[in-house]
Amino acid sequence: MTESSEEPNAVDRRADPADTDDAADAAESASDTPPSASRTATDAPDSESESDDLEALRREVEETYDFDDFGPADMAEMSLEEWEAAFDPGTWIVGEELLDRVEHELTARVAIREIFAVVERVSDGQDYVVAYSDEGYAVVYADGSVEGEGTVLRDVKPTVALCSMESYDLMEFPADASLPEPEDIVEGSGEFGNLMLQVVAGAQIVVGLGLLIAWIALPSLSTVVAPIAALGFLVIGFFLFLVVANARLSDRFRTEEFRNRLRALDAVDAPRPDVSDRESTAGGTADEEADT
Repeated sequence: MTESSEEPNAVDRRADPADTDDAADAAESASDTPPSASRTATDAPDSESESDDLEALRREVEETYDFDDFGPADMAEMSLEEWEAAFDPGTWIVGEELLDRVEHELTARVAIREIFAVVERVSDGQDYVVAYSDEGYAVVYADGSVEGEGTVLRDVKPTVALCSMESYDLMEFPADASLPEPEDIVEGSGEFGNLMLQVVAGAQIVVGLGLLIAWIALPSLSTVVAPIAALGFLVIGFFLFLVVANARLSDRFRTEEFRNRLRALDAVDAPRPDVSDRESTAGGTADEEADT
């Protein structure tokens, strides 16, 4: 009985050759499964989550910033993540089209006095747009890079970023959009307003003097209200005359300051960057990328 009971157990413990082959094939097929397939299945939810986060950040940036009135302050306020979300590098405009748009936009902003600079398009071995004044300069290249210094560089950078976007509509400018000559700047741009204030001030003083004279000349007008009202009219009249005088002095000061800046601009030469060094650097970078 003992021997007969042990024989079936021994038979069960012996592996069937066919089963062994099937197990080996299953193990081999499992080992042949590329790890990239499993990683792809794992990374798919992550990529979808990142895409959703990017779209949410992009909507938030569009709600926060007004790209129709995008300036240096907005650019300084934006974080790197917001910048990359708002401006997709794959859709940026570059090349000659970018330079055309930048030249057009800068000329329009100079026409409305938003930027004080001379804008020139230069073809000196390499096409670029240069804007310069007595307070700095900025050079814009076809690849969208900008170099320079001063307030001009600060004002030009946001313009280049906007012109790189296909969705941005360029501003219109008049036929003569260049900076005027110093002799063409005239004073008295708000002379009509000053004249109206003078009329009101004169009327206040006349009424005040009339009340004061009547209070002195007429014994029946012995009320204390008359001299107080006369004094009030006189004070208001003199105050308005002071406002007019201050406005005229301020206008004269601003006009003279603008003339001096225009005269100083005549003595400034347009910067000419060394494009040969830039081309050699770009060529070396391209060679390194080709080698790698």
